[in-house]
Amino acid sequence: MYRAILFILLFVSEVSFSQNEISWDDLADVEFEELYSEEIDEYVLYPHFGSSIRELAGKQVLLRGHILTIDPSEGYFILSKGPIWSCFFCGAGGPETVVELNFDSDKNDFVMDEVVTIKGTLRLNSEDIYQCVYILDYAEVSSR
Repeated sequence: MYRAILFILLFVSEVSFSQNEISWDDLADVEFEELYSEEIDEYVLYPHFGSSIRELAGKQVLLRGHILTIDPSEGYFILSKGPIWSCFFCGAGGPETVVELNFDSDKNDFVMDEVVTIKGTLRLNSEDIYQCVYILDYAEVSSR
């Protein structure tokens, strides 16, 4: 009887606190369409997320990549599939190769291109053209 209770407790705690380790290949489950934005008077890439990535929306995930210290004084960091010289902003790759990070802590001292694993809640963004299409809310460093 005690073993059954222990098994149930372990199973429930594992399910409750589980994280999904995702890869950049998982984030590639998106297609983009160019749509005109009157607000900025130019075309922007509008994401259409695939079913596998939509299933991860709102869930805690782990993702390994290169930290881009865009504006550390404002707490603006990006996790990139590749280093700064090959990131989306420099013309290599697409918007699915970067993830905006919303850290819980203000104490984040990173070195540009430092490789880290970040844990956070995945948010899919198809509304705000001033943010990345992928965002990790409640982000924290899982490992360096």
